[in-house]
Amino acid sequence: MNISEILRATEEIARETGSFIREQRLSLTGGDIRSKGIHDYVTRVDKESEQRLVKGLSGLLPGSGFLTEEKTTEQVEAEYTWIIDPLDGTTNFIHGSPPYAVSIALQHNGHTVAGVVYEITMDEMFAASEEGPARLNGEEIRISHASSLEEVLLATGFPFVNFERLDPYMEVLKRFMAETQGVRRLGSAATDLAWVACGRYDGFYEYNLHPWDVAAGAFLVEKAGGVAADFRGGKDYLFGREMVAAAPGVYGEIARIIGEYL
Repeated sequence: MNISEILRATEEIARETGSFIREQRLSLTGGDIRSKGIHDYVTRVDKESEQRLVKGLSGLLPGSGFLTEEKTTEQVEAEYTWIIDPLDGTTNFIHGSPPYAVSIALQHNGHTVAGVVYEITMDEMFAASEEGPARLNGEEIRISHASSLEEVLLATGFPFVNFERLDPYMEVLKRFMAETQGVRRLGSAATDLAWVACGRYDGFYEYNLHPWDVAAGAFLVEKAGGVAADFRGGKDYLFGREMVAAAPGVYGEIARIIGEYL
């Protein structure tokens, strides 16, 4: 099975899991919700969705490893490793507020070769493999053509657990509020990045991220012609806990302002 075939099968597994999540939202109760820490929640739906994904993806690539948010399976790296967030945007899901998404990336020897973000509430499938362009519901997508901050609409994530960098984060936010067309906070980093990839946003930045939050979305951005990096301009954005992703025409300006404070 080649990567394009694996991608198509992964999309189907993501869509089936998304349908399960959509159905379960109708019966969610307070008893289904648990706290993992301050302002950090998990539901039975997160865990059950992850188990579904692991089962389906294991059958697709027997012997592959997993790095998952809810750790419902042994966290093992292998030649092929899946990086999974079964429900990115759990707090939105709990409150019935869009967006929330299934995020799946596949790495081969540490290099991402496929990524899928399925945004459930809008039934939007973002997908890419190393063999082709990024697509939304089958149609090719490209990063925006923005070339100056005055044209830019940004996405970010508000700190909700780690507040050590809150003051410099707020300084960055104030700069972007004054110098761009606006800043949005959706509550799903995977969706933020998918929307950068298709040009709805011109850039995204956040800290205190995890690999499962951004692995698939960052790959989509890059396959759509964008730039993804850590705050120092390096490539440690999966495990370095921070990311800026943007259209190439404005990446430099966005990264420069972030670098002044963060």
